[in-house]
Amino acid sequence: MNTLLAIDPVAFSFGTFEVRWYGILIATGIILAFLLVQREMVKQKMHPDFLTDMLIWAVPISIISARIYYVIFSWDFYKDHPGDIIKIWEGGIAIHGALIGAIITAAIFTRKRGVSFWKVADITAPGLLIGQIIGRWGNFMNQEAHGGPVSQSFLENNIIPDWIMNQMTIDGVTYHPTFLYESVWNLVGLAIILLLRRVNLKRGEIFFFYIIWYSVGRFFIEGMRTDSLYGGDLRAAQVVSILGVVIALGLLIYRRFIMKTDVRYNDK
Repeated sequence: MNTLLAIDPVAFSFGTFEVRWYGILIATGIILAFLLVQREMVKQKMHPDFLTDMLIWAVPISIISARIYYVIFSWDFYKDHPGDIIKIWEGGIAIHGALIGAIITAAIFTRKRGVSFWKVADITAPGLLIGQIIGRWGNFMNQEAHGGPVSQSFLENNIIPDWIMNQMTIDGVTYHPTFLYESVWNLVGLAIILLLRRVNLKRGEIFFFYIIWYSVGRFFIEGMRTDSLYGGDLRAAQVVSILGVVIALGLLIYRRFIMKTDVRYNDK
């Protein structure tokens, strides 16, 4: 492995004000997701302002819920440091919390607008994956959300580039780039979802596939990480992933075989 300097997590600064790569990548993911989803919403004959109106609520609520989730599962610390709960700028958000907040917001918003939640969920599923694919590279920049120690030869044999191995080498120890595993897993899921659109599945089933796909990958990758949040002796993300698969499968079976809904993805 070539020895390179680790990437500075600060992209640039103005005096004491720092702009970090993590924030830039999160913002980039949101913008690209918005452009993809907005294009599909227009194609599906939805009002062009619908997505913007929903995101005005969904983005801040998702950030807050992501923080609440993190605080709940880190309560041993925050119960003694309540003043730190609002210090989100110091780090500490969880994607599962953000997803829960986004889903609840979308459910309420679509109901008030008289629009099918499942239609909106299907359309936005690829955007959620794009945000997760790009956002994980923010963890790479921060040298966080990695797995346990691993030999460089193992990574080299699996064609991991030197610049990734270098960034995942901290204090002389090389770690599993779990951010990369999850990013690639989600990229494959995105490609499958874009193909599933052409199959014209029943409404809601693309979203169910997203939940199942992401949850299965996250369950196994989470088991490799060293910074997991815990609920008792269990990794919180693994428990939530199992619940996600069970709920998504249950709703899929219920809607397809009990409700026998026949509304398709491309139906207006």
